[in-house]
Amino acid sequence: MTSAGPATLDALTAAVSDWSTDAADVAGAAGDRSGLLPDGAPRIVVRARSVAEVQATVRFAAEHGIPIVTRGAGSGLAGGAVAAEGQIVLDLSQLDRIVEVRVVDQVAVVEPGVVTADLEAAARQHGLFYAPDPGSVGISTIGGNIATNAGGLRGAKYGVTRDAVLALDVVLADGDLIRVGSETTKGVTGYDLAGLFVGSEGTLGIVVGATVRLLPVQAETASLAGWFPELTDAARAVEAIGRTGVRPTVLEIVDAATLAAIDAGFGTAFRERGGAFLLAQTDGSGAAIDIGRIADAARPYATAVEVAEDELLAADLLAARRLALPAIERLGRVLIEDIAVPRSRLAETIHAVQAIGERHDVRIFVFAHAGDGNVHPIILVPDSPEDGPIPAAAAAAADDIFALALAVGGTVTGEHGVGALKRAWAAREVGPRAARIADGIKALLDPHGILNPGKAI
Repeated sequence: MTSAGPATLDALTAAVSDWSTDAADVAGAAGDRSGLLPDGAPRIVVRARSVAEVQATVRFAAEHGIPIVTRGAGSGLAGGAVAAEGQIVLDLSQLDRIVEVRVVDQVAVVEPGVVTADLEAAARQHGLFYAPDPGSVGISTIGGNIATNAGGLRGAKYGVTRDAVLALDVVLADGDLIRVGSETTKGVTGYDLAGLFVGSEGTLGIVVGATVRLLPVQAETASLAGWFPELTDAARAVEAIGRTGVRPTVLEIVDAATLAAIDAGFGTAFRERGGAFLLAQTDGSGAAIDIGRIADAARPYATAVEVAEDELLAADLLAARRLALPAIERLGRVLIEDIAVPRSRLAETIHAVQAIGERHDVRIFVFAHAGDGNVHPIILVPDSPEDGPIPAAAAAAADDIFALALAVGGTVTGEHGVGALKRAWAAREVGPRAARIADGIKALLDPHGILNPGKAI
């Protein structure tokens, strides 16, 4: 790869309307929320305002052999949008139109810079909703969600981003624009290329448009809050809930340390209620019956189970759960980990994570999208500067957590993606033969390796 010198940027800057080589602008666009430090400074940031500008940027990068890193809100947690020395940063946040909401078809056509919460709000105006709801719903973009196959709190019932994507407009590594997938609910013509691009972290192509599935808002919802002596008790309750046959919309658990952090940061009083918290929600015509069955399954493990009759109270409980990560981040530098395990191994996994923290003498906060086995162990390293190396004990704890996930039949990332931080563990998970197949797909779609190199595979 070569870096673009000042003279070679002329053709690019002439083709786009919003760009900067200012050191502060470029530095601000070079990282994401992962805390991974860029290796040097990118050469330029281009803020595309049209698909044509995306194509022009990619064609320039292809012609000059310059790596290009695509970003949206920069809310990623695995280093997938971190750019390095001499690279081009392509910012798609200005492509933020909700092109249309088609009520009869129950789909929305959107650009990649649309904030997830804005799409949800637009759908709600028509009695519909967009099911994926990552914790960063208020800031993350649809393009970033597609890049990482983001999940969220409603994943237990409604799945992840891939389940909501019907069709994609993608700019390939040579600048050509293709459409993959189908705007119909059914469509099995050819290989599932739309599914291939979802979760590819910008390494196979750049998503510039999406048709996504919307669902009708359910007339009835029900919620409950459960309090437990320990997080492992809450995890055992989750396993018992799994045996009821009820499929909750939301099923979340939070440990005592995280509850205390939320209390300290936001003035709540959750920790005094117990050593762990469980939030469950159901929807549909049988919501009340289903929440009752969940309550019955949880009670043998709980100190208290309360069904929330008030919708505002239920909304407050959900909002409190979304405060978990921000509350921990107020305490210092964190490593935000993301594994998923079979639900039948959830209690075992949480117990083992707690033991890992004790073994390495590091504080690990734990909360989980328990309904789909997605566990977030958050390692706190308060005395470590953000621009410094990760302390050895914290790095060793993270490695042990990844090894644990694989040992119980899980995965090293449930929703954050591989990015630059988990490539070695991803290779261990998928195995050498599957990795060679992935490398072959990458070589076919990006033969010169300019699309987000060093990420995902």
